[in-house]
Amino acid sequence: MKPAGIVGIILIVVGIIAFAYGGFTYTTREKVIDAGPLQVSADKEHHVPFSPVLGGICLVGGIVLVIVGGRRA
Repeated sequence: MKPAGIVGIILIVVGIIAFAYGGFTYTTREKVIDAGPLQVSADKEHHVPFSPVLGGICLVGGIVLVIVGGRRA
């Protein structure tokens, strides 16, 4: 398979994942109180959203690359 086809398949998968999940979440640990031997920390969740437009661009771009990569073969 040509490199354009492989990149196209990867973009299609990324586009589908962007539509399905809509983003990802990660957790950080932050110190709330740091007073000598007493330390209190809290876990804080952060959500990073993916735009549906980004997923659509990846999906369409991947389809175009697979088609163009297939025609050159």
